[in-house]
Amino acid sequence: MHLEEVTINELQASMAEGKLTARQLVEYYIERVHELDQNGPTLKSVIELNPDAQEIADALDQERVSQGIRGPLHGIPVLIKDNIATADKMQTTAGSLALVGARVPADAFVAQKLRAAGAIIMGKANLSEWANLRGQSSISGWSGRGGQTRNPYVLDRTPCGSSSGSAVAVAANLTAVSLGTETDGSVLCPASICDVVGIKPTVGLTSRAGVIPISHNQDTVGPFARTVADAAILLGAIVGVDGRDTMTSASEGKYHTNYTQFLDTNALQGARIGVPREGYFGYSPKATRLIESALQALQEAGAILVDPANIPTAKQMESSTAENLVLITDLKADLNAYLGELLESPVRNLAEVIAFNEAHAEQELSLFGHELFIEAEATAGVDDPAYIQALAESHRLSRQEGIDAVMDQYQLDALVMPTCGPAWYIDNVNGDHYTGSSAQPAAMAGYPAISVPAGHVQELPVGLTFMGRAYSEPTLIKLAYAFEQKTRARQKPKFLPSI
Repeated sequence: MHLEEVTINELQASMAEGKLTARQLVEYYIERVHELDQNGPTLKSVIELNPDAQEIADALDQERVSQGIRGPLHGIPVLIKDNIATADKMQTTAGSLALVGARVPADAFVAQKLRAAGAIIMGKANLSEWANLRGQSSISGWSGRGGQTRNPYVLDRTPCGSSSGSAVAVAANLTAVSLGTETDGSVLCPASICDVVGIKPTVGLTSRAGVIPISHNQDTVGPFARTVADAAILLGAIVGVDGRDTMTSASEGKYHTNYTQFLDTNALQGARIGVPREGYFGYSPKATRLIESALQALQEAGAILVDPANIPTAKQMESSTAENLVLITDLKADLNAYLGELLESPVRNLAEVIAFNEAHAEQELSLFGHELFIEAEATAGVDDPAYIQALAESHRLSRQEGIDAVMDQYQLDALVMPTCGPAWYIDNVNGDHYTGSSAQPAAMAGYPAISVPAGHVQELPVGLTFMGRAYSEPTLIKLAYAFEQKTRARQKPKFLPSI
């Protein structure tokens, strides 16, 4: 059975014609996990497989025959990041040994939505432990529980993070689609570096209930796919107002359960797109040349480029300490609340996680420390005037004086910039070597962004980010889809040991 690079619509067509069952599809992907993830290139993108996946597939196959399909995700396998709770036989650990054996009270809202849509939660994806807010010299894609996730394009290069496994598994065709989470770059960066589509939704468009948190102000759950169309299908399945996440109430009337209605090959015709060069270009000369070609492709497709259209506060955001104070303060408050609700858990608060790490330093702290956890534990809380001021500054710089300001000034439909540079070497001594990222403005603002494959520097993928105002997912999906259809830049990975 040849199912590499296959889309959700192609899978549904095969199942409708009786050429494929959900059971066969699950078994195909599980076999690839054994071949490529646990053996061979040993990608380590899947931290755990669902022991009930085949049984769930059988039930959905029977339902297809007896009642018809629930929708486009009926019988489609999905991997979800190991910080998204499932009340089944699988663990939810954020990659940390401290949460092995913990029992969650319920499925995360997004996991419930996937099950209701007929998707098969096939397993959990590895990640940068604790979604990469633990230590200063962290290594993307490494977790104490899952080990080091590898980049399927060049195995000695980073997969980026924190949703490393979610992106790698989709890139390597170990699953149809996957879910990740982003606080600042954790969907966009791995999408770019692993040559897949990643959507970072508006904060509040997707519920974070049941997701191991960093920050209620910046966390969001989003899809990875090999095509914009598949990412749009997955996004439509997980949106909605959830009483367990009050920030979702603002999405009432603004979310769509079908984002595929916005797929338009001609969407770039007449679209006004700004190019914020200051702060978000120049990550690498070769990547910049590639992005210049992508900008040319946008123009050829009819886009009106406003170049430059700089974000006025780009330098202020980069130098500001406001985002860090918001994140570490939220981390303590939000993580303590999450851990406190677990039915069973070896740790009940951040202080106990710190103590666990120190007691198990050989497994947890041998490669890098947990300075950010210690810093978070020392914060004064969300009522602290310094925190309230930092949150206001973060929103002001990124929203009114940032993204909104430049989009108002030039009457833009979206901003476009390189997502990040090509993948760096995995470095267990010095940690990550970020060359730059354009994720910060959307992260601080809580606004949406989409990374789409734009080409390759040698064998290393580079993505293009489309960014916009709150709840502008329909516009971003339109533009990203039109760009994807014009350029078709994605390539299958070759699992090269090095270059």
